Amino acid sequence: MSVAIIPISPDQLTPAVLTTLLTEAGHHADVRGVTYTAVGTGQMAGSYRLRLDLAAGDVPTTMIAKLATGDLPQRQFASGAFRNEVDFYSDFAARLHVPLPECYASAISADGTEFVLLLQDMGDAVQGDQIAGCTPEQARSVAVATAGLHAPTCDDPALLQRFPLPTADDRELMESVLAPMTDVFRERFTPDAAESVVLDWLVATAGDWLIAERSHTALIHGDMRIDNVLFGSDGAVTVIDWQTITTGSPMRDLAFLLASSLEVDDRRRHERGIVEAYRQALLAAGVDGYSAEQCWDDYVTDLLQAPLIVVFGAGAATPTERGDAMFATMLRRATVAITDHSPDLMP
Repeated sequence: MSVAIIPISPDQLTPAVLTTLLTEAGHHADVRGVTYTAVGTGQMAGSYRLRLDLAAGDVPTTMIAKLATGDLPQRQFASGAFRNEVDFYSDFAARLHVPLPECYASAISADGTEFVLLLQDMGDAVQGDQIAGCTPEQARSVAVATAGLHAPTCDDPALLQRFPLPTADDRELMESVLAPMTDVFRERFTPDAAESVVLDWLVATAGDWLIAERSHTALIHGDMRIDNVLFGSDGAVTVIDWQTITTGSPMRDLAFLLASSLEVDDRRRHERGIVEAYRQALLAAGVDGYSAEQCWDDYVTDLLQAPLIVVFGAGAATPTERGDAMFATMLRRATVAITDHSPDLMP
C-alpha cells in the first residue's frame, strides 16, 4: 500500500491515510475528517470507532479500526496473530457462514508488527463480558454460529496445506515454553489447590493432546469466548477477533466457549444440550458421520484448550486490572469443568 505508515495509534488514522486505505481496497472514498473513540477490551490490539466526514464515498460514515498497539517487543510477539487476522478476512471470510463484520480495508507490514483493519461497525451490538459470563441461550447461539465456521472447512485438505497439523517439533516448542509460562502464571495469580492440579495436568498432558489424532479437523477460531462475540438487540451474534486461527479439532472452540464463559451451574445443566445443538448444526451444514457419542468425547478431550489459552493469553497480554480478573475467572470456571469430567485428577 502507498500510505507512508501503517498506523499503530488512532491519531495516525488521518483523513489521508483512511482515504488511501479505502481507495486501494476498491472503494470510492474521500475522507476529509475523522474522530475516534476507543471500544472493546482487546488484550493484544486496540479497537476504535471512527466517525468519518466524507466529501464523497461509498462507505459508511462509521466503522471500527483495529490496530497493533503497544511497544515494539509486544507487537513483535503478537505479529503472527496480527497476520492471522488480516489473512482471515482476506482469504477465508467469504467462504464461511459464521456471522462476521464486513472488512472494508486492511494492511499489514512485512514483519507483521503493524496492521490495520477497517471493519463494519455493528452499531448497538454489545460485546460479551467474559467476567460476567453469558446465559445458556447466548452460549447456544454462539455454538450454533460456530458451526458456520467449522462446517465449510471440515476435513479440508487444502486447509491442511495452509495450516498444517502440529508436528513433533511443534510439540517440543510448545512444551519448552508452556512450563515456564505456567510458572509465571502461578506467581502472578496464586491459583488455589484445585487450579494448581489442573495447571500441573496441563503441563503434563498438553504435548500428547496437541499431536493426538482427531476425529475431524477444521479452521478454528482458537479463542472462542464470550468477550469475542457481539450481541445484537435481537439476539443475533457476530464473532470477532480472528487472531488465533489455525487447523485443529473443532471442539476446541466449543469446549473453550462453554468452559470459560458459562458459570458452573449453567454449564452443568446445559452443556450437553448445547453440544448437541452444535452437532445438529454441523450435520445440517453437510458434515457426515459425526455421532453424538464421538462429539461429546471430543468435547471432553478438548477442555484442555481452556487452561492452555488462559496461560498463554495471560503471558501474551499487557497486564491490566480487568485482564487479570478475566484470566482468573476463566481458570476458575475451567478448573471445575475439567474436574467435573475428569474427577480422578483430584487427589
